[in-house]
Amino acid sequence: MRLIFKAVFAAAFACAATAATAQDADAPTPAAPAPAASPASPAAVNPRGPIPYTSLQRPQQPRPAARPASAAASAPAAPTPAAAPLTSAAALPVAPSGARLAPGEAIPPAELEAYVDGVVRSAMDRDHIAGVTVSVVQNGQVVLKKGYGLASLSPARKVDPDQTLFRVGSISKTFTWIALMKEIEAGRIRQDAPVNLYLPERLQVRDQGFRTPVRVINLMDHSPGFEDRALGHLFERNFNRVRPMAEYLRQERPHRVRAPGSSSAYSNYGAALAGQAVSYVSGKPFERLIEESIFLPAGMNSTSFREPHPPKTGIPAPIPERLAANISEGYRWTPSGYVARPFEYIGQVAPAGSASSTAADMARYMQLLLNGGTLDGAVIYGPGAAQAFRTPIRKTAPGINGWRHGFIEYALPGDRSGFGHAGGTLSFLSNLVVVPDLNLGVFISTNTETGGELARSLVGDVVQQFYVAPQDFPRPGSRELAERGREFAGHYVGTRRAYRGLESMVGLMIGGASVAVTPDGYLVVSGGGQSHVFVPQGDLSEGRFISATGADHLAFAVDGGRARSFQSGMGEQTFERVGFWKRPLVLAVMAGLTGLAAIATIGGLFLRNRREFRETSIQRQASLLQTTQAILWLTALVLFGAWASGASDLANVMYGWPGATLVIASACVLVAAALTLGGLILMPAIWRGGRRVDSWTALRKAAFSFTALLYGAFAVVLGVWGALTPWSG
Repeated sequence: MRLIFKAVFAAAFACAATAATAQDADAPTPAAPAPAASPASPAAVNPRGPIPYTSLQRPQQPRPAARPASAAASAPAAPTPAAAPLTSAAALPVAPSGARLAPGEAIPPAELEAYVDGVVRSAMDRDHIAGVTVSVVQNGQVVLKKGYGLASLSPARKVDPDQTLFRVGSISKTFTWIALMKEIEAGRIRQDAPVNLYLPERLQVRDQGFRTPVRVINLMDHSPGFEDRALGHLFERNFNRVRPMAEYLRQERPHRVRAPGSSSAYSNYGAALAGQAVSYVSGKPFERLIEESIFLPAGMNSTSFREPHPPKTGIPAPIPERLAANISEGYRWTPSGYVARPFEYIGQVAPAGSASSTAADMARYMQLLLNGGTLDGAVIYGPGAAQAFRTPIRKTAPGINGWRHGFIEYALPGDRSGFGHAGGTLSFLSNLVVVPDLNLGVFISTNTETGGELARSLVGDVVQQFYVAPQDFPRPGSRELAERGREFAGHYVGTRRAYRGLESMVGLMIGGASVAVTPDGYLVVSGGGQSHVFVPQGDLSEGRFISATGADHLAFAVDGGRARSFQSGMGEQTFERVGFWKRPLVLAVMAGLTGLAAIATIGGLFLRNRREFRETSIQRQASLLQTTQAILWLTALVLFGAWASGASDLANVMYGWPGATLVIASACVLVAAALTLGGLILMPAIWRGGRRVDSWTALRKAAFSFTALLYGAFAVVLGVWGALTPWSG
């Protein structure tokens, strides 16, 4: 849900997304190894839990030729109970490719659990994560299912992978796409038809100047051309504010900002619209439709789109009490410890993100996906949908994720690919990926807002650890890149954002990425409080880059020897190159100069001598105008600063948007900008004003002119950023 938010508020405000790397220099590492047992001694049981993975390694021995995949699949390793202690075992020998396992070989459960334990516990300590739930499936077996930490701090309640429900965010969308593909398979919906054919008239997408209609397929690859708005309505903490989905879709209709099908820009609204279309065609409420067609036949009895709340007319019935009692709390880490957050209501856009589930149910779901829509004899969806979920809608650059009819196509280490979806709410960060070539599926969810890095990287870490040959890092820089750095350096802004009003200002302020090239030939991408380093991959003119310390990719679109945009590995949006007036640094410098000019204007009232008070009537009016502007600019800057000081907590921004502080600040800016026009009109008269003894000095005239021009330039920049629309919040 919030690929935009974690990226935007410096890991508190978007998501994903972000230009994060799959294997970065600060990737989680296993806990420190325990002393290895003597070969002659019996296998010792670790009374405190699994032995860290590094302690299991032994000198590598040559291994015989790998068994065929069919042989490996015919005798899968038995799953290890989550609570069972492990005994130390020999590490896996190296496969002929240099990887620890050949593609047809299954990961031994004890080896997997030891490795995941090290990664998860290290991340929980480093990133202050209260609770984590994990499940891994391979070759039709659940090879790992485990909970870590706490689902509730008061009263203390441990994470149980079979019982504890985590909010899975946008993983919910995958159930929506399955329901949609079932309707397509049944012939009741055509994926190339306008989505308006399957919506009631009051919810149909308006033209808004675009002649091409939004088609069903555009919703599945997030290319309907909608702007992305979320603040103040995507999440609710007060149940009384929750609206029926149809009402929400009508009232929060986004602007169309690009032609359908032109490019992908992640859209929660588009996914919710798809769920509404499925509900409308089937004649069933969305929640009941998913329960009857997916959850019940798949045996996912601890998964639900419903939420805990009192009965309310027009709102789906609440989640059953047996499940509500087991939902994990969501947390935020602060210097004073964990702070529990209120329950996040997402039912108004249920198809986009309101599901809650357990690691055990997600294990069944991954088996369903790997089996092509069947599970325990039940057929959830047919071969047409199964093929669609393994087929990208559009081609993407190597290493850049694409869209497989709603599912994300993941580029994984070792040139492998998988499909699934990431998910995020204000507090929960999750990921689910299946890798058909390895018959492997990994699910992870965290209940603290700092869990994004762990959730995002675990799947790639597992594939890298067991199925990819060791690699030397960091990769060397490029002399050619150092010489041609200007082609790529600049500021880029993501297309997944609001394009009008105060929310557009927030998106421009913290939703961009700055690209720089170092003298030793590394490309550095900075944004969301993080920096990631890349090196060219292949011909530099092709614009393809790979992480200097991992497997993540960037792909630039180069035109006329100059990069005009790029996509990060996540591929959920395009970052477009922008002019200097849309750079946060430019805004900050102009705000600082405006503040200094305003202070100087007010200070001049108390510091001028008597002769400097001589002025014409026009100059007197101009002085009053300028003083008023100075007060308004200072008030606006102070209020903007006060608002920004509370913006580090995404929940404050989301639930309190826009808030009186920001609205008043914007109103002050609007009035000051209007008065600036008056100052510019008066400027010629200022210089022509009266006799020398009855007029301003040349220095004061110059100061007025400079200030008027500065205020005017700042007002224009703020207008471009959307700050002059206090009514738009």
